[in-house]
Amino acid sequence: MGNYTFPKLLREKYLKWGDNKVAIREKDYGIWNEVTWKGYYENVKYFALGLKKLGFERGEHISIIGNNEPEWVYAELAAQSLGGAVIGIYQDSTPPEIKYIAELSDSVYVITEDQEQTDKLLEIKDELPLLRKVIYWDPKGMRNYRDPILMSFKEVQELGREFEKEHPNLFEEEIDKGNEEDIALILTTSGTTSLPKLAMLTHKNMLKMAENLLVKVDPMYPDDEFVSFLPLAWVGEQMMSISGGLLIGFTVNFPEEPTTVTENIREIGPHVMFSPPRVWEGIVSMIQVKIEDSTPLKKLVYRTFMPIGYRMADFKFNKQKPPLKWKILYKIGYFMLFRALKDRIGMSRIRKAYTGGAALGPDVFRFYHAIGVNLKQIYGQTEIAGISVVHRDDGIKFETVGKPIPETEIRISEEGEILSRSPSVFKGYYKNPEATAEALKDGWLHSGDAGYIDEDGHLVVIDRMKDVMRLSDGSIFSPQYIENKLKFSPYIKEAVVFGKDKPYVTAFINIDYENVGKWAENHQIAYTTYTDLSQKPEVYELIRKDVERVNKQLPEAARIKRFLILHKELDADDQELTRTKKVRRRFIEQKYNELVRAMYENRDNVEVQARVKYRDGREAVIKAFVKVETMF
Repeated sequence: MGNYTFPKLLREKYLKWGDNKVAIREKDYGIWNEVTWKGYYENVKYFALGLKKLGFERGEHISIIGNNEPEWVYAELAAQSLGGAVIGIYQDSTPPEIKYIAELSDSVYVITEDQEQTDKLLEIKDELPLLRKVIYWDPKGMRNYRDPILMSFKEVQELGREFEKEHPNLFEEEIDKGNEEDIALILTTSGTTSLPKLAMLTHKNMLKMAENLLVKVDPMYPDDEFVSFLPLAWVGEQMMSISGGLLIGFTVNFPEEPTTVTENIREIGPHVMFSPPRVWEGIVSMIQVKIEDSTPLKKLVYRTFMPIGYRMADFKFNKQKPPLKWKILYKIGYFMLFRALKDRIGMSRIRKAYTGGAALGPDVFRFYHAIGVNLKQIYGQTEIAGISVVHRDDGIKFETVGKPIPETEIRISEEGEILSRSPSVFKGYYKNPEATAEALKDGWLHSGDAGYIDEDGHLVVIDRMKDVMRLSDGSIFSPQYIENKLKFSPYIKEAVVFGKDKPYVTAFINIDYENVGKWAENHQIAYTTYTDLSQKPEVYELIRKDVERVNKQLPEAARIKRFLILHKELDADDQELTRTKKVRRRFIEQKYNELVRAMYENRDNVEVQARVKYRDGREAVIKAFVKVETMF
């Protein structure tokens, strides 16, 4: 690739296809609205010129917060066209979290989606001295807002149209000034152990990664469809919707609402899908529950053909050629079961499916390959533009994350840490030279993950270096591995495993409220709230069976000896999860120290009082007795 930037690629696609090809599609009020490459280019152009009129300068930063919609992308490309960088903020962030990111990133404009997000900014605007304007794109409910800091998206674009009359070639000139080494994105790290850091990624970082994955390893094509439903503040979504979309030219589709994603995916039938483990686990959980609620005939079909699917998946994993008998049985299974299942979850046209951001359990992997979805693990981090390692089609091993993509080197340090080097490695953390030096020492990106390379050249990720634990007798175990095993159950939404310097392994479990609730109703078990349901004896017995299942697959030392079902769901608003839904293990261990101690003091019941903070600022105290279950 030459000296490309995102805006240069946008202009290239506009000149190539103009009004003849759809670039973006968004569902609104039940109708899929299409935007051609010409419309895409012009929306970016006029918003960029409007920002220029307002005083935006090369090298400045904007933050964007909202759901995945075209306006997010227009704002991002507009700022980058003027030589600026973009910071994505997760939609469910609280005002203090928004303040931290906007202040740390020196954002001079914040682009918001709607009234909800705008209200958050109005709450903290006086604490952001660099903030010039809050620009919103959805005016619903904003009619009576009179704060001078506010401006609508369309007003900015109108300013741009007027500004173009005075400076007709300015937009193109600004694009031409762009360099591949310019900072395009400043994305937050996951923040599992501390406050998020801001990773600076250049246009070259992002586009090299897209080229190496989507051109050289798993080619995508201009006629492909992709559904963008994960937060654009996450590097994984930027990687596909922006980097991949601009490089390849495929159509990016935005769902109507976060709640309609499953339905909208089915309507579009994407060719490629990329999601974190929680999404893939959720789909499996949904299928399993629906099968249990289906007719006896459907249950019979499912239980007859799924073992055949699993057998065919194992042939593939073991690189064995399946006998003719199994091919015929699988073809029958495809017409009887697998085709309908894939269509039901919107994957009838899927060529490639990726999971990343955390490890995915082997059982979930086998399920998707059994029904014919080519699900592959990727590995990477924000600091390397999302991806450095991926499974190849002919070498899928669900205990590994695959091999490095082209132009990427992977090695293991003497301490067992995974180190990377590639053109996609970030430029450093914004305003944090100490952390940058630590992450990039010796010319390699230090991941903080423990791993090794197997005999086939595949990378095996064990866990975070800080999270690999030893029991008091010296036995080593990986909490994440056990947690993934537990979460294959449709009744377990989250799990947190403990045991560092302890005599045995224990676990907190979050039940899946919807699935366990349905199970309780089917078994005529009355309940009122999550807390009430979680402590039912029948629910403990249900979860106990899943713990027993997992224990059978683990070495003796790593088996769970005691567990409890937490009285509340882990929540990012309570700082128990990151905004990317990763468990903050050390925070949880400190916050629920009394419960952790109870599991090692042979107590059977613990009274807990938990303070819960709601989004509107109100607080409440939950009181409950939590039971501790002992495995024999």
